[in-house]
Amino acid sequence: MPIKVAITDDHPLAIAGLQNMLSSCSHIQVVNTYNTGAELLSGLENTQPDVLLLDVLLHDTKGPELAAIIHTKYPKINILAITSLDAPVHVKAMLRSGCKGYLLKNTDVQTLIHAIEEVNKGNEYIEPSIKEQMLQNMLHFRKQANIKKPSLTRRETEILHLIIEEYTNQQIADKLFLSLRTVENHRFSLFQKLDVKNTVGLVKIAIQLGLIE
Repeated sequence: MPIKVAITDDHPLAIAGLQNMLSSCSHIQVVNTYNTGAELLSGLENTQPDVLLLDVLLHDTKGPELAAIIHTKYPKINILAITSLDAPVHVKAMLRSGCKGYLLKNTDVQTLIHAIEEVNKGNEYIEPSIKEQMLQNMLHFRKQANIKKPSLTRRETEILHLIIEEYTNQQIADKLFLSLRTVENHRFSLFQKLDVKNTVGLVKIAIQLGLIE
């Protein structure tokens, strides 16, 4: 029997591209496609695929949150995250949420098919280039182990995690029931404590210092 695959992505062209890549593969069948997390959850109530190709950044839902819901409710679905985000923090977040694999959207057909086959067997599959990056990141972190970690408050730690999950200042304020000005002040404090100038630098140094898992 063919491997039943569902695709969830908020870009129709991305879905079309994945469908086209899999169209010539006789043992893989795309059975459903969804544009939002809400559509996906509704569709899964009626039909569950063997493998779910899940975009990490949907307009209505964060990838890790959605993956965790699906993994809890439908543990037999093998989730394969597919995205343009290659930062180790995103990979770890998706794997912790129950994903079996992680692929980049610029992957080739052979890698895509192989990844689907592997996660369908219950195995883990991470794009080789990402695995290498995670290894280098780990080695770099060990070299930085003797650097003193800055002391962050509980609130700063909460906000740091939300920044890394790509929440905006306003979204952070709404989630934590804070004023926008308070969030901005905490963000500025984080930049000062970690000696960075922008969010990219903040994420990089936070990973290096082990401030986030």
